[in-house]
Amino acid sequence: MRDRQRIIENLEDLFREAFKRADEAKDTEAMTRLDFEFQRDQLYLEVALDMRELLAAMDSGKNAEGTTTSLLEKAQAIRKLTRLR
Repeated sequence: MRDRQRIIENLEDLFREAFKRADEAKDTEAMTRLDFEFQRDQLYLEVALDMRELLAAMDSGKNAEGTTTSLLEKAQAIRKLTRLR
């Protein structure tokens, strides 16, 4: 599994390349759009990585009965985590 920092750096590299091309073309609309999309994608990525870490932590531990966590238990944990309050 790739580590969190490497994934974020890959996203930043892609953004910088696209932003540089838009800057060279003096395309301010594309630069504005890319800036928004980068921030949105970074937020989505952070959430996905948090979910990955949550599921990995559940895999490494045992539940109260000493058995491993089932897929249903993982789904319930995600639901509990994402429930709006």
